[in-house]
Amino acid sequence: MLDDSEISLLRPPVITIRNAHPRDLPELNDMIRLLAAHHGDLSAATPEQLERDLFGPVPWITALVAEGENGLIGYAILVPLYRAQEGQRGMDLHHLFVRDGHRGHGIGQHLVDRARDVARKAGCGYLSVSAATGNVQAHRFYEQMDFKARPVTGMRYLHALA
Repeated sequence: MLDDSEISLLRPPVITIRNAHPRDLPELNDMIRLLAAHHGDLSAATPEQLERDLFGPVPWITALVAEGENGLIGYAILVPLYRAQEGQRGMDLHHLFVRDGHRGHGIGQHLVDRARDVARKAGCGYLSVSAATGNVQAHRFYEQMDFKARPVTGMRYLHALA
C-alpha cells in the first residue's frame, strides 16, 4: 500500500480565458501573424489598428485571450453579424488560434465556450465560424463542438473604399 507522501500528481497548468487588454496588443498581433502565416497569408495588422478596433471610440471587434503563466497562448476574435430578414443578431468567430505546443489540451474549446457566452450576452441567436475547404482537422473540431455545416451559396464581392 502506498503512503500519501509517496503519491505525486502533476498539476495541470492554469489557463485564464479573458477579454483582451491594451497590454496584450503586441502578443495578440504576433499571434495574428502566426495564424496568417499558417494559412499562407501575409498580415499587415498592427498593434495600433488592433487598439483602434478593440478599444477605440467605436469598438469593432471583441478579442478573447488564453493566458498561461508565461504569456498569451491563444486567442479568438469575434465580429458582429446581423440577419436583417430575421431581425437576428449573430457573432462570427472570425479567428481562433492556439500556439504550437499548447494545442490538443482543450484551450481552443475553452475559447469557443467563452465566445458562445459573449455572443449570448450580446443578445445573439447564433455563432458562426468558417474553415477552409481542405482543413479537415478544423471541420472535425467545430463539428465536435456542435457547429453544423452549412453550404456556401452564391458569390461574395468586395469593393475597396480607400
